[in-house]
Amino acid sequence: MPQTKSTSVAPPTSAIIIDTHADTPQRFVDEGYDLSDPLNGGQVNFDSAKRGNLGAEFFSIWVEPDLWKGHYAKRTLELIDSVYQQAAKHPDKMRMAFSSADIVAAHREHKLAALMGIEGGHSIEDSLALLRDYYRLGVRYMTLTWSNSTDWADSSGQIDPKNPDDPKVPHTKEGLTEFGKDVVYEMNRLGMMVDISHVADKTFFRTLVISRAPVIASHSAARALCDAPRNMTDDMLRAIAINGGVVQVVFYSAFISQAFRDAALAQKPEVDKAIQAFKDKASSEGKQVTFGDLEKLQRSYADKIPRPPLSALIDQIDHVAKVAGIDHVGLGSDFDGVSGQLPEGIDSAADLPKITAALMARGYSAADCEKILGGNLLRVFREVEKVSKQLQSENRPRISEKQPFDKK
Repeated sequence: MPQTKSTSVAPPTSAIIIDTHADTPQRFVDEGYDLSDPLNGGQVNFDSAKRGNLGAEFFSIWVEPDLWKGHYAKRTLELIDSVYQQAAKHPDKMRMAFSSADIVAAHREHKLAALMGIEGGHSIEDSLALLRDYYRLGVRYMTLTWSNSTDWADSSGQIDPKNPDDPKVPHTKEGLTEFGKDVVYEMNRLGMMVDISHVADKTFFRTLVISRAPVIASHSAARALCDAPRNMTDDMLRAIAINGGVVQVVFYSAFISQAFRDAALAQKPEVDKAIQAFKDKASSEGKQVTFGDLEKLQRSYADKIPRPPLSALIDQIDHVAKVAGIDHVGLGSDFDGVSGQLPEGIDSAADLPKITAALMARGYSAADCEKILGGNLLRVFREVEKVSKQLQSENRPRISEKQPFDKK
């Protein structure tokens, strides 16, 4: 909760601003986009990062499951490589970061710290070996699911929280299979943050039971303010606090504003029909559909819905801070991944200081803001690294080795 009332709206100069989710790698690969280029409708480049005092960005390694079916690992590796290519081309402006200490070091060097997080456990193709390879390549968190469930974890995109045991929908018995529990443990052992954004409620609670380290929600919001299955209930927010983790509040209008969400849902049948027609036409012409193609189409519809005010985003941050506590909230924008659907006043990373000013106007102190802007995420990252060292000194057999039966 907020501490002492502050009359100043100037952002704290010592804060390291960390954003845990930007989908810019899609642009790197599909559009040949470079961070030195103008934004051209996007939200992240070097100029906007500098103007917004952005210190560290977790670039999302997200593989669209339908477009890349059968090639998840290939696409994952191409996206990872694209981030490295940006760092190699601009060593004076950006450096790869693999630890909490690297983030701090980059901040001292006045460079953007580039980290990576996989969005969707389908990228590991049911392989712990691939998971370890991705860690070796620099991936420091993984969202257990995207909007699609895997064989070993359930997604909020497919499991209705009001009917989680619907027999017509494939799902695991406990939210995680035995292999899924092994994935969580291996992430703990490696020092890879476990991300529970996108997972079904049952998977969320099972993960918190299994994880030996604090978890993160890299880009989530509160269901009490916007009733999206992707968002977190107050019970989930309190559980994150008990776990010691952090909820990085997403900026996507359809997750922070109920009015925007309702309008988007009303529009959805028309949008889905247009997308399918676009895919069918591309297929008939032998063309590869990209995420950028679909985003432009989706944006042409979403732009017709009025943007929610900035206060809707601040309300979300405030709610998480009040329910989970000031030590358990941060920022996970989803820049370059939401078809430009952001609240009024937030058009790129350059606008991040507006969030600080709005929080301080509501009575959040400079110390509070430092935690929200990045301090809380750094604390969790350090604890994950500490737990990793502890687990690597153990010799624990995998759950699936001890219990080699299927509990789906």
